[in-house]
Amino acid sequence: MADSWLVAGLGCRKGCSVEVLQGLLEQALAQVGATLRDVQGIASLDRKCSEPGLIALAAAQGLPLSGYSASALAPYEPLLTHRSWVSLQHTGCLGLAESAALAHCEALSQRTPRLCLPRLCASHATVALAVAT
Repeated sequence: MADSWLVAGLGCRKGCSVEVLQGLLEQALAQVGATLRDVQGIASLDRKCSEPGLIALAAAQGLPLSGYSASALAPYEPLLTHRSWVSLQHTGCLGLAESAALAHCEALSQRTPRLCLPRLCASHATVALAVAT
């Protein structure tokens, strides 16, 4: 992923473990031929950034955990591959992981982002990867 910005957007249920989050992230990265070293940022919904699992994941990777409000994620809704009405009810976002990945990728790179991996789900978490080249 040389000369590009790779960002992970994550959503999780309350109490989701760092092991579940890291395993899901590693699975997603493997699907695009990347590793944890290629990730420049981790993002989620602002109110999810107090989740111990997300905090531990970001700390383990040496990356800050960036949070975005539902209103800051709303402009990315046209780019979503999946819209979840359940997510909208709980978070105010139609697609938390994808929106967070896109928003943070654009914020870090100052370039137009695209999803390189749409949301990937586990029982208690979702991840999406965005890239800007």
